[in-house]
Amino acid sequence: MFLPFEGIYAEVVRKASFLEDLQREYKVIVTGPSTLAALLNSLQMGFKTLAIQKSSSQVWKVLGAVKTEFEKFGGMLEKSQRNIQLGLNDLDTLIGTRSNMIRSKLKSIESLSESDTKMMLPEILAIDADDDT
Repeated sequence: MFLPFEGIYAEVVRKASFLEDLQREYKVIVTGPSTLAALLNSLQMGFKTLAIQKSSSQVWKVLGAVKTEFEKFGGMLEKSQRNIQLGLNDLDTLIGTRSNMIRSKLKSIESLSESDTKMMLPEILAIDADDDT
């Protein structure tokens, strides 16, 4: 309640028990010309604080959603890494063990000369020529 004159405001404030009863039982805040600006300032700060709290709760929700998605991303990345590692292991086996086995089986077979190879496998030599350019 705004009391427009300092004299009236001073009378109400002088009786502290009356002022407390107004605030507690009737939820009335008494203000005068000298205290109106301070009261309005504190109300404004309260509303700003409330708005900030509301915004921060929305930010926390967004961060929670981002965290969930990041955990999913991390799991998928680990799965992809395992699959790539398995592929690399298979490739190592193929290059190492299988190549050695094929070489050992072919050791007893005589190699053809370059000209005979060209006659037998012309398409492979064409691929080799393309790779050189």
